[in-house]
Amino acid sequence: MFQPLVLVPGLRCDAYLWHAVIERLDERVAPVVADVSRDDSVAGMAARILAAAPPRFALAGLSMGGYVVLEIIRQAPERVTHLALLDTNARPDSEERKTARRTEMELVRQGKSALVSRMGLPNLLAPIHLDSPIAEAVHAMTLRVESEVYLRQQNAIMTRIDSRPFLGQIAVPTLVGVGAEDKLIPPELSEEMAAMIPEAKLAIFANAGHIPTLEAPQAVATAMREWLAR
Repeated sequence: MFQPLVLVPGLRCDAYLWHAVIERLDERVAPVVADVSRDDSVAGMAARILAAAPPRFALAGLSMGGYVVLEIIRQAPERVTHLALLDTNARPDSEERKTARRTEMELVRQGKSALVSRMGLPNLLAPIHLDSPIAEAVHAMTLRVESEVYLRQQNAIMTRIDSRPFLGQIAVPTLVGVGAEDKLIPPELSEEMAAMIPEAKLAIFANAGHIPTLEAPQAVATAMREWLAR
């Protein structure tokens, strides 16, 4: 019997974000990468994913995807069997972060998407990966995402709610994972979430930054296999 698994990408990411992990999961897992390209709110993304998802499924999200999966389990807790939150954050955006996002959005509107992508790589990846094929693959992935999609996603991120008051209500096996060298969402925020979710397990991935699914796929897959077996 196959175990449905819905995987939710992060900002300016597509299915490539998950491919190396999918290759390493148990063959009985049936993964599907969700569409987060058409909505400008986290609630809208969650509703669209729920409309397309099977009746019951495991659920994992990275970064922005984590904001979306928290909304999904808020909207339909009875449909989620397992929850994984990777390199994400239960807190709302700070005003400082919103200002930085608006600056990047304006550059994208000016046609400088490639510049924004290159500027972002040092924050996305552990230093060991900055001059590697992983960095080029991440850059190529971001450029595949259309500018209009990027702008909608940034709006969704900036208008998300504070999920911390809800975390104590999560009642399914939960994995909280983070790259040890994540600069965008540092490990302390994952530790905070794991402490607030009943029975959550924390995994910290060595030699990885904000995208451990590409930087340390074997470690992520191992943690997810153990999580799905719970």
